Amino acid sequence: MTTRPTTVTASPTDAAGPAVRIGTRASTLARTQSAMVADALTAATGLPTELVLIRTEGDVSTEPLAQLGGTGVFVSALRDALLRGEVDVAVHSLKDLPTASAEGIALAAVPLREDPRDVVVARDGLTLGELPVGSRVGTGAPRRVAQLEALGLGIDIVGVRGNVDTRLGKVASGELDAVVLARAGLARLGRVDEATEVLDPFQVLPAPGQGALAVECRADAELLGVLRTALDHPASRACVVAERALLAELEAGCSAPVGALAEVAEGDLGDELWMRAVALSLDGSQFVRRSASGPLDDAAGLGQKLAAEMLADGAAELINEHTDVARRRS
Repeated sequence: MTTRPTTVTASPTDAAGPAVRIGTRASTLARTQSAMVADALTAATGLPTELVLIRTEGDVSTEPLAQLGGTGVFVSALRDALLRGEVDVAVHSLKDLPTASAEGIALAAVPLREDPRDVVVARDGLTLGELPVGSRVGTGAPRRVAQLEALGLGIDIVGVRGNVDTRLGKVASGELDAVVLARAGLARLGRVDEATEVLDPFQVLPAPGQGALAVECRADAELLGVLRTALDHPASRACVVAERALLAELEAGCSAPVGALAEVAEGDLGDELWMRAVALSLDGSQFVRRSASGPLDDAAGLGQKLAAEMLADGAAELINEHTDVARRRS
């Protein structure tokens, strides 16, 4: 779903030529992230840029993401605008991208990744462990719900959607005792100090690709090489390639109860990737958790290998449970 694109701002520059049109969702966080990409592109190349607002299905619906189909609800309208030539570049939160490639569109760059961990924002500066039994904790992600349930803290997990202000406002008003959300979003909005706890990935693994941005353009665009040179961070790309390869091999969408995190670590023969992943039942009572390491130049292979091990241990049954529930609710 889309509306007429709206041009909202341009990065100032003395460079000649038309501005690079950067498509973005209209939320404050999306516009902030896209403006960061625009500024970085202008700083590296001198190219003028402007942001173009595109409304997506995920923005106009109040349904839970799992019922909307999860994967791609924030992405398809931006990609359609790219293919129609209404914008030259699209910026996404990378965790929102479907794992299947889109015909005619290239992932031009993955900029330096922000801290991918989840955080808690709770009343009175509390941590999750300090919240009383029965406290109401908001999150809209099955991945977070399952991992929080697995901690056995006795909290009441409440479904919540909306932008960062909406979610934090529910804590400020007393409607919720806490919310769980991505640290990266708070950091980019300059609000990371509002987090009362950063969750250890050994307890709560982030979504595959969380904290990273995806910069897409048309596959045949001359701009592709420019974007790659100016914006791509190879280590960040390798990490998210591994995580997304695992997600694809598990055949799990971005709303499935699957967490994964790949990091660059020092190995015996130089830098390598170390990756952890988990697939859970919706109530967190069952899970398959595995880790593996592999060469930095075979990130996709590492993700596929780890997924194969998880599938052999029964991960598919846990993921299918989520898919069946989402299908019955839709």
